[in-house]
Amino acid sequence: MVKLGFILTVCHLLIPHAVSQMSSLPGNIRIAAMFDENEYAATHKAALETAVSIINDDRSVLGKSRLITTTAEVVARDSYKAASVACQMIRPGIAAFLGPLSSSSSHLQSLAKMIRFPLLESRWVYNSFKPKYSVNVHPHPSVVGKALADLVRKIGWKSFVILYEDGTGLIRLQELLKLPKSYESQKITVRQLYEDWDDYRPLLKEIKNSGETRIVLDCDIDKVETIFRQAKEIGMISDYYNYLITSLDVERINLAPYKYENVNITGFRIVDTNNPEVGEYIEEWNKIFKEGQGKFHPLYTENVLIFDAMRTFAKALDDLGSLNRLEINPFSCEQPKPWMYGDKLMNYLHHVEVTGLTGEIVFDSNGLRTDFKLELMEKQRDIMIVSGIWTPEVGVNYTQTASQVEGQIVEKLQNKTLRVTTAKTTPFVIAKKLDVPKEALERMSFEEKYEGYVLDLLEYLSKEVKFKYKFHMVGDGKYGSVDPNTGEWNGMIRELQDQKADMAVVDLSMTSQRQQAVDFTMPFMNTGVGILYKKKTPPAPNLFSFLSPLSLDVWIYMTTTYLATSILMYLLARITPQEWENPHPCSTQPEALENLLTLVNCLWHNWGSIMQQGSDIAPKAISTRMVAGMWWFFTLIMISSYTANLAAFLTAAEMDVPINSAEDLAKQTKIKYGTYGYGSTNAFFKSSTIPTYQKLNAFMESVKPSVYTG
Repeated sequence: MVKLGFILTVCHLLIPHAVSQMSSLPGNIRIAAMFDENEYAATHKAALETAVSIINDDRSVLGKSRLITTTAEVVARDSYKAASVACQMIRPGIAAFLGPLSSSSSHLQSLAKMIRFPLLESRWVYNSFKPKYSVNVHPHPSVVGKALADLVRKIGWKSFVILYEDGTGLIRLQELLKLPKSYESQKITVRQLYEDWDDYRPLLKEIKNSGETRIVLDCDIDKVETIFRQAKEIGMISDYYNYLITSLDVERINLAPYKYENVNITGFRIVDTNNPEVGEYIEEWNKIFKEGQGKFHPLYTENVLIFDAMRTFAKALDDLGSLNRLEINPFSCEQPKPWMYGDKLMNYLHHVEVTGLTGEIVFDSNGLRTDFKLELMEKQRDIMIVSGIWTPEVGVNYTQTASQVEGQIVEKLQNKTLRVTTAKTTPFVIAKKLDVPKEALERMSFEEKYEGYVLDLLEYLSKEVKFKYKFHMVGDGKYGSVDPNTGEWNGMIRELQDQKADMAVVDLSMTSQRQQAVDFTMPFMNTGVGILYKKKTPPAPNLFSFLSPLSLDVWIYMTTTYLATSILMYLLARITPQEWENPHPCSTQPEALENLLTLVNCLWHNWGSIMQQGSDIAPKAISTRMVAGMWWFFTLIMISSYTANLAAFLTAAEMDVPINSAEDLAKQTKIKYGTYGYGSTNAFFKSSTIPTYQKLNAFMESVKPSVYTG
């Protein structure tokens, strides 16, 4: 009995709640939808019907309640017609109104505010605020613009052309137009694509002649395809050109005609193809939509945003119905009365969080969708592949690995013949010494006539990456400098700009000016501006060069001292008795004594001391030994000084550098100096504001004959 009582109590508590839940929402919930009368209307209707069908089949949302739709088509910008049709559509009573994709929705916003029903929008709106009773699932344009600006910064575009379709495009591209404030040298050209144009070739030729290769296209995808077809006709679909598509439907471009063109096409998409609901959506779409009714593709951004708008509304309606009863009453434009449930439903819509086909759908405090994720798309052959992700917090983050990127580059270069421009300069490109007739020389290939580091480098790279190449000498023989009056380049830089060469391989200095004109690889050699001069020819060897460490006066004084000391020793030896000895030790009474310190022997003794050599002659008397000792001390000092001076003299001859700095060079006029006539060093001196360098440049320009080479 106790158990039975417990069961009855639980049933008593649960059954009323279940009944309340079931009856809180009407069985049929009407949604009105208005579409622009154009070729896309059928697909927009199909997207709505697909969303309603999937929501009605999902019993976890809205329970047994079902969404039913009433649709109408109106001419875009016909506000009177739109208002009249809207009044007829809301008369039976609706829970929400799905607005058109044109500006006609402004009248619906006023109607929604007056009657307080939710206006669901999926169109691009440039206002930074939203009407009170409107919910827009379209990503806010200012945030999409920030994504485009982040991408341009990431890939390092310093200049580009913007082609926009209408005035709203400039609003969409505000973040891009602000970029020059971040880059001092950034240049942005803005041109409009007028509606009555069907031939864009003159504009494209103008861009091509300007040398700009980076283009931002802000227009409908159909117009993008038209521009691409005409760009291909004039040679603007190639490796040199980079296109950034602002439309979130970049994946919808037909790339089959450009499968073998290595043109760079980049853009974003918002559809989250990893969402399993995408497959269900496409399957249901195919049941409803009949091909031929209009522009066909289920994953157009406009279509998936209609689906997400309905998914968002259904979730908010379900949340409201779980706690509140909802009644839908007939509405009237003639005698408008506020719908009592409108504010509650709008409150749930503002705080709903749902995962749609475009990712997580959440709204900020202003009711705008500013937090979303975009996938970065890049062309690979005839499809667009995902290469990265953009988020408001992180910006652009490439998800491809280094090996994947390298593989794509290698694939683009394989079997491609690159035109390489270079110049004859040792040791990079050296003419071979060939003893052949001129006619035979002209028939020989570049590799047969020249050798050097550049040729070896290209041969190695071509084997690694498997590309082909063809060398040619730069036409004017110049590396590349800009004319300060016209701003035009010459030499190899000009050939690269005119696309007469794909790359220049030579000892070409990387300067800020050149980096603005062309792209550089990592350098294979790092150098700076230096002074190259010819060493002074050393004089012929002199027989008496050993005398150079000491001056002539010192040699005279030393010779005089040598002679005076020798004579003094000789005289003292004659006077002192200790220096006289028996020449025959066996004879006790010699007839004469002998003195070994003769004048010649004194000279020999002192000469041996200078040469640090001993002799058999040694003084015996105290006086002569004192003279010898003083002489030895003197020779010790002189020999040490001579040795030190000799070492310094020999090294000083090698270290004698007449020019140690640019200042030394500028102070003299005896030594002539110059630079390569059309290189970066010459441009550096001409544009320098430093007085020393200006003085050097003035000297080089004034010298006759010219000191410039090349």
